[in-house]
Amino acid sequence: MRWSIVIPVYNEADFLPQTLTSIIAQTTAFDLIIVDNGSTDGCIDNARKQLAEYPGKVTFLHEPRPGQVYALQTGIAAVATEFTAICDADTYYPPHYLAAATSLFDTKGADYVSACAYLRREGLFNGLMSMMHRLLAARILPHQNHTSGAAQTFRTSALQAAGGYDPALWPYVLKDHELMHRVLKQGRQIYHSNFWCTTSDRRADRRNVRWTLAERVIYHLTSRARQHDFFYRFLADRFDARGQRDTVLRDRNWGAA
Repeated sequence: MRWSIVIPVYNEADFLPQTLTSIIAQTTAFDLIIVDNGSTDGCIDNARKQLAEYPGKVTFLHEPRPGQVYALQTGIAAVATEFTAICDADTYYPPHYLAAATSLFDTKGADYVSACAYLRREGLFNGLMSMMHRLLAARILPHQNHTSGAAQTFRTSALQAAGGYDPALWPYVLKDHELMHRVLKQGRQIYHSNFWCTTSDRRADRRNVRWTLAERVIYHLTSRARQHDFFYRFLADRFDARGQRDTVLRDRNWGAA
């Protein structure tokens, strides 16, 4: 077994069944790790029923500390495979998702420590534009993150060497960008036109869980050597002052379901 999929879950009864349906349709074998972060809507019980006849290995973990970053830390600690895929409970993964990531890792070699999918939009034109946007950004700025945490896969050894998700270091939103800042010290990342996933419409409004336009511009203009200062001396203080800790994701006031 080469892959583990880690899914943090908090009250995802409306979305998790569809996500799991897409995941168990993968053409590549994997271990599945679902981390319950204190759900109260029955989604975990429903997931157990949905996966009861799935022949692969499924592990359910419980992380009582509120915040996706804690759930991810717990889930990643349980990974014992070569590769780790972080998946969100409201995202659709095409059947070739893991197969595409495997091919990218095997083709590119050990210097590449992360394969990142782009979030494909619905419709031919929108889908093409989202692909071109991410691929171009990744080519121009190869040492920065250009996708969601729902679309990141890693060589597990590099993810662990980077420290994984660390709530003591970064308890804020945009933890996927901060994590990639550390992972890319271990090697390089890959984007490809055939590697994509589609997330839910509720992410259309992300005002409470994102940076400002000015902060984003500064991020893209910051050299690799100064990214440490950008995250830990600049952005962390601003996020803390605005109350943009990881737990705002639990409020569900950041987008329409």
